[in-house]
Amino acid sequence: MEVKKKKSRWKSWIFFFVLITLFFSGAFYAWKKSRPSPVAYREDKARKGDLKVVILSTGTVQPENRLEIKAPTAGRIDSVLVKEGQRVKRGQILAWMSSTERAALLDAARSKGEEEVKRWEDMYRPTPILAPINGTLILRSIEAGQSFATTDAILVMSDRLTVKAQVDETDIAQIRLGEAAEITLDAYGKETVAAKVDQIAFEAKTVSNVTTYVVDVLPLKTPSFMRSGMTANVNFLIESKSGVLLIPTEAIRAADGKMTTLLRGADGNPKEVDIEIGSSDGKRTEVKSGVLEGETVLTQEVKPKEKNKSSSPFSPGRR
Repeated sequence: MEVKKKKSRWKSWIFFFVLITLFFSGAFYAWKKSRPSPVAYREDKARKGDLKVVILSTGTVQPENRLEIKAPTAGRIDSVLVKEGQRVKRGQILAWMSSTERAALLDAARSKGEEEVKRWEDMYRPTPILAPINGTLILRSIEAGQSFATTDAILVMSDRLTVKAQVDETDIAQIRLGEAAEITLDAYGKETVAAKVDQIAFEAKTVSNVTTYVVDVLPLKTPSFMRSGMTANVNFLIESKSGVLLIPTEAIRAADGKMTTLLRGADGNPKEVDIEIGSSDGKRTEVKSGVLEGETVLTQEVKPKEKNKSSSPFSPGRR
């Protein structure tokens, strides 16, 4: 009987101990959960530098004026004197051609000997095909000996290459004629071509509810590697400043109609200050007042959300 009483007491003590352990464990867990997580900051020095405000756009390299050269009469090409990519001047002879009649007479004369051919060549001179403008030959579609009709484009010329850039309607008001720009071709990503705004379309284009305007961007000097049809990225230089005080844009807060940022105070703690800002390129922003050069600007770092964990230390973990 006494042995049973001792066993009962031990069971009571064990139950009481487990109950106390659960209570304190739960209390500790709740206290730990309620504690605010320490805030992490990234530090950057306010420094003076150069700032460029640009509008980004994409486009395609195209001839400003594309001119197809066609012969006045049908016939056959005797010789072609130019090659693709060659610069030519207005009035320059590009090729020689024979009319259908002259070609037929010469073919018949060849069966009678060289003297007969020479006689007909002297009587019927070949016709020159001339360059109508100063420009570049971008397509040579025929070779010597080939016949053609009056509808066939024998050669294609362009006066100069330009980039047709698509600019969103929300940005078009900031684009000005003569404004500086930079062109980068996808095929030559390391090469930057200085350019200017040559023309802004008056009529918009709307595709999938997106309205854009075509802006012609003309290289100041056309590089030899530039080709019609290439994809181009264009930076329109809206504003350029030198020696201005800059801080990270993400360190700036907007609240109650004013701009603020956090500085590292003398006591080492974050200190909020009012600031006046100027231009921004998206990553860095000009500060006109409120921050001094060399001061430490704090940007709160956002930690990625932790994966869902068990709500209780006693719950089984995920498997």
